[in-house]
Amino acid sequence: MGTILLVEDDSGIQKMLSISLGAAGYELIKAGSVKSGLVALSQNPISLVLLDLGLPDGDGKKFIKEAKIFSDIPIIVVSARDIESEKIEALEMGADDYLTKPFSIGELIARIKALSRRVRDKDESIQTEITIGKLTINLANKTVTIDSRAVKLTKKEFELLALFAKNKGKVLTHTFVLENVWGRGYGNETHYLRVFMAQLRKKIEENPSMPQYIVTESGMGYRMNEPTIK
Repeated sequence: MGTILLVEDDSGIQKMLSISLGAAGYELIKAGSVKSGLVALSQNPISLVLLDLGLPDGDGKKFIKEAKIFSDIPIIVVSARDIESEKIEALEMGADDYLTKPFSIGELIARIKALSRRVRDKDESIQTEITIGKLTINLANKTVTIDSRAVKLTKKEFELLALFAKNKGKVLTHTFVLENVWGRGYGNETHYLRVFMAQLRKKIEENPSMPQYIVTESGMGYRMNEPTIK
């Protein structure tokens, strides 16, 4: 199933996750600090990192910053910090997901599997078509179909949809989306995003008020998922 690096100084959580993730088929490598976590990441074939933010030798966001210099490893933050600004900062620094303590093991494993699938399937250098549920996005021809029915999108709507599709399962912050679609300097123009998201949802969702493809992550941004309703 893969090797997970747990960067967490709480021995109780280390023990609980060792048992639970081991039972799910994962190998777990444990580190109790930013420094030891970076060493473990550099010396082992890690598939994914679970990262606490409150570590004895510094903030876990320091780990994200340092790790992203030499590795593109997916990172899920698991932290008791429930402050919106903390979540946004961690995601914008390069974390792929954020799970607030306390959490259920079932939800954690589901997020690990979803992120692992996204990383495994993602090969943008050769990928020209992405299918999510009934939705098919052709990146080369810039066309979109739902159940083989053509969906007409504007240039910006297509760029938005393509960005979410390429990052399926990952929380994308408002700033990240704005700067990737509109460009640097537009990171605070959230009204642009709200308008275009409403338009896009009208075109791809069966019920735009209860979206299945692109869901809102309150206070953080948006996440593209496999629809739960087929």
